[in-house]
Amino acid sequence: MEDIIHLLPDSVANQIAAGEVVQRPASIVKEMVENSIDAQATNVQVLIVGGGKTCVQVIDNGIGMSETDARMAFERHATSKISKAADLFTLTTMGFRGEALASIAAVAHVDLKTKRQEDQLGVHLLIQGSKVVEQEPVACPVGSNFAVNNLFYNVPARRKFLKSDQTELTNVITEFERIALVHPDVGFQLSSNGNEVYHLPATILRQRIIDIFGKKINAELLPIEVETSIVSISGYVGKPESARKKGPKQFFFVNGRFMKHPYFHVAVMKAYEQLIPPGEHVSYFVYLSVDPSTIDVNVHPTKTEIKFDNEQEIWQVLSAAVREALGKFSAAPTIDFDVEGRPDIPAFIPADTKTKTTPVMPTTSSSYNPFNTGGAPAYQRKNTEWEKLYSTNNKNQRQESTKTQTVFSQDDPLGSDLFADNTDNTDSRADNQNQTATWQYNTDLPHFQYNGKYLVFPAPNGVVMVNQHRAHVRVLYERFLKRIKSRKMASQGLLFPEVVQFTKAEKAVIDEIIEDLAFIGFELTDLGGGAFSVGGVPSEIQGLNPVDLLHKLISSAMEETGGVIEEMKESVALAMAKCSAVAYGQVLTEQEINELLTALFKSSSPQFTPDGKSIFALLDDLAINKLF
Repeated sequence: MEDIIHLLPDSVANQIAAGEVVQRPASIVKEMVENSIDAQATNVQVLIVGGGKTCVQVIDNGIGMSETDARMAFERHATSKISKAADLFTLTTMGFRGEALASIAAVAHVDLKTKRQEDQLGVHLLIQGSKVVEQEPVACPVGSNFAVNNLFYNVPARRKFLKSDQTELTNVITEFERIALVHPDVGFQLSSNGNEVYHLPATILRQRIIDIFGKKINAELLPIEVETSIVSISGYVGKPESARKKGPKQFFFVNGRFMKHPYFHVAVMKAYEQLIPPGEHVSYFVYLSVDPSTIDVNVHPTKTEIKFDNEQEIWQVLSAAVREALGKFSAAPTIDFDVEGRPDIPAFIPADTKTKTTPVMPTTSSSYNPFNTGGAPAYQRKNTEWEKLYSTNNKNQRQESTKTQTVFSQDDPLGSDLFADNTDNTDSRADNQNQTATWQYNTDLPHFQYNGKYLVFPAPNGVVMVNQHRAHVRVLYERFLKRIKSRKMASQGLLFPEVVQFTKAEKAVIDEIIEDLAFIGFELTDLGGGAFSVGGVPSEIQGLNPVDLLHKLISSAMEETGGVIEEMKESVALAMAKCSAVAYGQVLTEQEINELLTALFKSSSPQFTPDGKSIFALLDDLAINKLF
């Protein structure tokens, strides 16, 4: 039998390595720009064509490479950063992975021109699929000029999974911003299809943040600064009043490297407890400096996940530093106990309480028996009391309500057989107890509204409680989404147009979906510099801030890896549904309750809201019996 184990050719091995290192054009930007920083460049230009799928070009004024170094740089495991295994744990440069350039060259056409200060001529290399096609001397400036063309030209399966040009550009901008934020002393330029996106001169950190995210963020930042034996922390955190649910700018850096660290994120947000509403977040730019030997940057191929030896200690220092910043700059509420020089104002005591009164103990009748039923059958007593409670509750609620809003249109279909087979059209969360329900809702079932929040009606094996606001969100969401997709949304002009400012990354998304925003009902006028004038909004979002809504929509679209336009439509529908849905505490008529429940159980997924929250719950007989 022949041997079956053999070594892979270098070209194939490089393509496999590229699967980890080169995921999309943004990965190339990260690797190339980090190499430029390590090469002591003070100015870096990034030129993008076709979202990076056609070309990614990085030009720097660093120290350049010799002819031999330029050739060796594309060999696997070739590096100038380490010489022994111990060096892996004391890295101070941005990257060292020997297969980075080799992997890029394996899946693209690479054109390199580089020259050192002491050389009269530079070298020109042309590599295609790991093969050196051309190598010759060339006259060029000091530094390096990498052009990566036709990414994944020889791996069509990988290329077809790349997203649209705008989506890929958004990812490129994200990587570019991360590097620019950690190196404010380096000048950066970014262009897309010949149009300048960023021109960032060398400056200080705060100005770099302003240059990237706009002047508005300057008023939101509080500086933090602390130095201990295990970590030094610097940077900026947002003021509590700048908190928002979507779109905060949150960055962690350690030793000049961007990282993702959910544990440290909790440390920052812990300092904002009781200062911001639940579910909202603030922007922060936190820079950590630690001994390189106490961290491991090789947990993930992209080196964005980093392991710390002293995570708990750093957590405590970080949280304390943020609290100190909030207190030092009066961002946290304080209690003033300084009463020196204040007039002595006696406490007010009402006249009828100045005399002491002796509290009277309540008395009970010795003949009272709570178990005395008076001979009436138990089921009759329960039904009578239930109907009395239902009747009184609804009567009182209607008397207290001076205005009942009609929240359902007459064209909504009504029906009685609504939920005969719950498992066919529900969410995939099989563990939810409601998926086993097989009841039918019809308008003849007794029902009532409880506490202005829940709609209650009986089921054969228990009692069903429906959250009225979430139920209405589900119904309205499907109605709005249908109208949006059919482009039947009307626009309502604003008396005073509002101006909304977007970052460069957000602007890239806006450019792609602005036509669809117009069909939905948003009238936007480009004022330049990422600013837009909002002259009109969808007619059904009265009461919702259009600027906040637009930021929320764009943030949701940017978080998606694909289907930006479809995600935007769904986000608009959900935002409008939440804005227009019946509020908690609003009293509903019997007709409105019937129409809501009927429409809910005819929806595509009556168990959950579009953002995954439960709409109703079944309190079954077993659970009820356990209460007694």
